[in-house]
Amino acid sequence: MKNYLNFESDIKNLEQELEQLKDPYNQDGLSEVDTSKISKVEKEIFEKLQNIYSNLDPWQIALVARHEDRPKAKFFIDNLFEEFIILSGDRFYGEDKSVIAGFGKFNNKSVLVIGQEKGEDLETRIERNFGMMDPSGYRKTVRLMRLAEKFKIPVISFIDTPGAYPGVGAEERGQAEAIAKSIECSMELTVPTISLIIGEGGSGGAIALASSNKVLMLQNAIYSVISPEGCATILWRDPKKTLEAATAMKMSSKDLLNLNIIDEIIPEPVGGAHRDKDLIIDNVRSSLEKNLEFFEGMNKDEILNHRKNKFLSIGRNKGFTSQSEISENLSMKENIIGKIIKKLKKNVTISYFSLAAIILIIFFYKIL
Repeated sequence: MKNYLNFESDIKNLEQELEQLKDPYNQDGLSEVDTSKISKVEKEIFEKLQNIYSNLDPWQIALVARHEDRPKAKFFIDNLFEEFIILSGDRFYGEDKSVIAGFGKFNNKSVLVIGQEKGEDLETRIERNFGMMDPSGYRKTVRLMRLAEKFKIPVISFIDTPGAYPGVGAEERGQAEAIAKSIECSMELTVPTISLIIGEGGSGGAIALASSNKVLMLQNAIYSVISPEGCATILWRDPKKTLEAATAMKMSSKDLLNLNIIDEIIPEPVGGAHRDKDLIIDNVRSSLEKNLEFFEGMNKDEILNHRKNKFLSIGRNKGFTSQSEISENLSMKENIIGKIIKKLKKNVTISYFSLAAIILIIFFYKIL
């Protein structure tokens, strides 16, 4: 059974009509299939999809990113990698099933694959905690990323989460620290790292695995610090103002590419990735091949500097601040800090002399 979004009602009606036309056993009994009418309806469906999906607003894009039928991390792992071996456990507490991680082969080369998995139905979604990782998950990925670095193996991550799990147990076991350590580890790796946002990229739960050399994004995915509903509730005290929030946050792939936060948009089939899963697999495979090839011949220092410079450049020359302003501010801060240190040193020296003088006065006073 197909699932439809609220702005796809016309598509739903047309596809139901198409199914009836293709069924020779309709209400009138056995009849001939009208191929010309089928072709006409199929063309109409395609044109409708093209018109709708070429004019999606930011909130509608968020709904597509969350679509129930959208391909998940497990789908990409099963169809892109060979000889994949799942590795479990963080060696501290336990196993987090919201993230799939292990080693496999991509074009006959070893890679570490990490995928945030939401699940396909109610049972698996509960088992996978709807893609919300807990500290065990982040510590597991850190363990495996360090192992990949030891053997000079590239890291590929699939991002799809509404955010890190905010439960009491997760906080008690150090959720914030685990996310911070994951970001730190990702930034320090000396092997190529590629992150692909396939659905939702929610807050720190996503950036913990998206601090990579290359951050790719499916056309209708989203990447933001908070959900549109959460943003609308905080800013306007009205969770219904999701369109305004989604627009203000610039969470779509086009906006993020323009801001240099991501490096590439992977096109989706007309109507979303769920409508042609074979095509989206081909598009993702081509992108991964191209981006892995980019790092061939680079040494570890070049890979590390590439990642560092990528993140340092975010926000510069995009209306936020210029390079000259940054340099000026840094030099000003250095001068201020230098003056403070000199003053402290001077004060410390004076204090030492004062203390010595007091000790001498007390000493001579006792002698006399």
